[in-house]
Amino acid sequence: MVFRNFRFVAIFRILLLTATIFLFFYTLTLEYFITPFLIALIIIFQIYLIFKYIDKTNRDLASFLESIRFSEFTRSFKIEGMGSSFDELNKAFNDVINDFQKVRSEKEEQYHYFQSLVKNIDVSIITYQRNGKVDMVNSSFKKLFQINNLNNINELKIISTELVDTLLNFEPGKSCLVKVQEEDDILQLVISGTEFKILDKSIILVTIKNIQSVLEDQETESWQKLIRVLTHEIMNSITPISSITSTLDLMFKDAKNNDSPPDKESIEEVHLAIKTINKRSNGLLHFVNTYRNLTKIPKPNFRIAKVKEVFDDINLLVKEEIKSNNVKYLVSYEPESIEFHADTKLIEQVLINLIKNAIHALEGRKNPTISLKSHFNKRGRVTIQVTDNGQGILKEVLDKIFIPFFTTKPKGSGIGLSLSKQIMRLHGGSITANSEIDDLPNGKQGSTTFTLTF
Repeated sequence: MVFRNFRFVAIFRILLLTATIFLFFYTLTLEYFITPFLIALIIIFQIYLIFKYIDKTNRDLASFLESIRFSEFTRSFKIEGMGSSFDELNKAFNDVINDFQKVRSEKEEQYHYFQSLVKNIDVSIITYQRNGKVDMVNSSFKKLFQINNLNNINELKIISTELVDTLLNFEPGKSCLVKVQEEDDILQLVISGTEFKILDKSIILVTIKNIQSVLEDQETESWQKLIRVLTHEIMNSITPISSITSTLDLMFKDAKNNDSPPDKESIEEVHLAIKTINKRSNGLLHFVNTYRNLTKIPKPNFRIAKVKEVFDDINLLVKEEIKSNNVKYLVSYEPESIEFHADTKLIEQVLINLIKNAIHALEGRKNPTISLKSHFNKRGRVTIQVTDNGQGILKEVLDKIFIPFFTTKPKGSGIGLSLSKQIMRLHGGSITANSEIDDLPNGKQGSTTFTLTF
């Protein structure tokens, strides 16, 4: 509508100018002198008005575009003296400016919101470029490293060279642990983040979390669990030894006060007591040697191997025991060519231990079955699972099965699963257990699955 009115007014003025020019030449033929002069002035005035009319529109349009270009949304447009044909143009300009102003205001509100969020979050955040130039650090970062300002990553070298190297060579999507030793404090830092682009600039956003207190709490808890197990085992051996030696001491005192030699029955009691002490001492010695073995796992000799080859070797080793216990043994791998990077001897040791535990859990069960399978999990990691249809493991027991020397078997040492967990840690993987106990009223059988993830 605006441009249609503009075109109509422009055409009208041109036609009027054309008619005036025609009238000018017509008056010249009549040999008038003053009239052509006056008409000429009118022509000049009309040309001036047309130029002003068009130039005003161009200047307002240029001003509007500059406002958009330089994000100057505070000005308003009011076209006066140009007729009603420019009322809509005037309104359109102001509406667009108001819309841009509203969008800009919303973006500024979001910017301030995210700025406040980043500044006040309790996780240290830093954004920087590959050359080390820092774009932003939040308050938690400044508080963690006790700094007021940071312009470049290299300025952190006074705190830790390892930290600077980690940040400058950071690989997006990965997490790493960096230990920073300060004069009177130790920082255990977990570093993770991502990389993105703004225009042509590559930005790295990193979050840093100090987990020193968490590690200390977990370490204390682990030591407490281990000490409880150690003291339990040691007390089981020391208490009877102490009791027997006290009895022997009384017997020898009686023998010293009695002039007659000890009878045969007394000698047999002493002999039995000494045998008991020897047995308990050997048991304690065996316990200590077992603990020493737990701390002496060989360094893995990694190689690329097919899971199928490992399963085939294990099948030969457990075949007879599986057969003698009438256990149904199922093996599967998907795909058949699945490979992993591991020390196959150590992994075989872990799997054999899990299969033997499963055989013991199936004693007295109907249709005992053990399933050994391998596949890629949803994160694309190689996974091996050992499943049995035993009665299951209670939840309170399941939380303790990886603690050294904890066992529910009468003749168990309690180090098999602990060794397995350490072996998996050396492989950069994990071992987890999931179990469902028997639910007989509903006819549901129990099952236990141990999962090795590489």
